[in-house]
Amino acid sequence: MTEKNVEIAIIGAGVVGLATALRLASDGREVLLIDPNEPGSGASFGNAGTLAEYACMPVGNPAVLRALPKLLLDADSPFSLRWTALLHLAPWLLRFVRQSLPAATHANAVAMAGLLADSLPAWEEMAAEANAGDLLRRNGCLYLYCRPSDLAGGASSRALRAEFGVHQKVLDAREVAVLEPNLPPVTGGGLFFPDSMNLTDPALLMRRLLDAAIQRGVAVERATVSSLKADSAGVALGGAGLNVRAKKVVIAAGAFSRPLAAQAGDRIPLETERGYHLEFATPAPVLTRPVCPVDLGFYMTPMAGRLRVAGTVELGRQAAPPNPRRLALLDRGVRQFFPALGQPSSKWLGFRPSLPDSRPVIGPSPGNPDIIYAFGHGHLGLTLAAVTARLVGDLIADRRPNSERLAPFAAGRF
Repeated sequence: MTEKNVEIAIIGAGVVGLATALRLASDGREVLLIDPNEPGSGASFGNAGTLAEYACMPVGNPAVLRALPKLLLDADSPFSLRWTALLHLAPWLLRFVRQSLPAATHANAVAMAGLLADSLPAWEEMAAEANAGDLLRRNGCLYLYCRPSDLAGGASSRALRAEFGVHQKVLDAREVAVLEPNLPPVTGGGLFFPDSMNLTDPALLMRRLLDAAIQRGVAVERATVSSLKADSAGVALGGAGLNVRAKKVVIAAGAFSRPLAAQAGDRIPLETERGYHLEFATPAPVLTRPVCPVDLGFYMTPMAGRLRVAGTVELGRQAAPPNPRRLALLDRGVRQFFPALGQPSSKWLGFRPSLPDSRPVIGPSPGNPDIIYAFGHGHLGLTLAAVTARLVGDLIADRRPNSERLAPFAAGRF
C-alpha cells in the first residue's frame, strides 16, 4: 500500500475533531481527518445539545462523594455503575474519589472555569465560519428543583460558580412558571443561566462543520487507526487499508483515545461513560430552552420537531449492550413533567470520554511535540469543541505561548 503523506492528521471526527479540522484548514494547513464512522456521529450527535458555559463544577465533588455509595448501589440513580466492570474500573474510581475532595474539586473547577469562559465566543465565531449560526439558540438554561431541599443542597455549587463570574439567577416557583409555562408547578424553584446556548439540531451542526472543513480542503478517510509510531520523520499511522505519515497528529478520538495515547507513551486514566437519550416527536415545542431536573440528572432539550431527553452517568465498558433500565429511567423521568408524550421516536446509546478530574487532555504528548491531544471532555465535548480547536490551532501555529493556559490540561498531570 502506498504511503500517504500529510501535514496534519486528526484521529477522530467527532465534534472536537471536526472543529479542529476546520480551524486548522482555515489557517491554511493540510488536514486529513480519520475516523471509522460517519463524521459527527457518536456522542457528538447524541448529546443534550447544550453549550453549557456555566458547567465548571466537576463531576467529582464533595456532595457526590458523600452520596457515592448510595448512588452506585441504586441502579436507577443518575450516577450508576455496571458491576461487571467493577474490577476494571477500580483504579479509576480511586482516582475519582481523590479528585472529589474539597481542595481537588476547587482546583478542577478553577481550571474548567478558565476554559469555559471562552467557549461561547469561540462557538459564535466557528458557527459563523460554518454557516451554522441559525442552529444556535441563546435562550439560557434552567435547572429545576422539585423540592426546596434540592435548591438548598446546591448552595455550594452556586457559590463556586459565582466565584468565577458565571451569570446565574435563583428563581421562585412563579418565575419558573413564567419562563416555562408548560412545566408542572415545582416547589423548589429553579436556577437560570441566561447566557447559555443550545442547538436545534446537533446532527445538522456536525454536517455543517464537515461541509465547511471539506470546502477548505480537509480530506476524510474512513478507517480505524490501530498503530501509531513516531520517529524523526513524523508520525506513522497504520490500520486496515490505512498507511499515513503525518508531520503532526492530533488525537481527538474521544472515548477511544486511551490506546492511541498509550502507543505514544502516555498512560491516561480515561474511562467510558455510557450516555443515553430518548427523543419524542413534538409538533409544537413543549419547552423554550433546555431544562435540567437536577435530582434526576438529565436534560430535556427542545430540538427541531422533537424533545430530546439526555443524560445521567453509567460507568462501564463500551462492549456491553444497552441497559434498558437507563432508557426506562429517562422515560419515567420525563413523564413526570410531560405525561402526555407518546412513545419515543428514537433511542440512543453513545460513549463519553471520562477522566477522574473532569478536565480534558489538551496539548502535546510529553514525549513528542508532534503528537497533540484533544480528548477527554466528558459531558462538555460539544461546549468546549470550538475553544479546544482554537487552542490546538494556536499551539500548532505557535501564535502565542500556551504553556500556562494548557498546564491544567497537560497529559503529564497524571
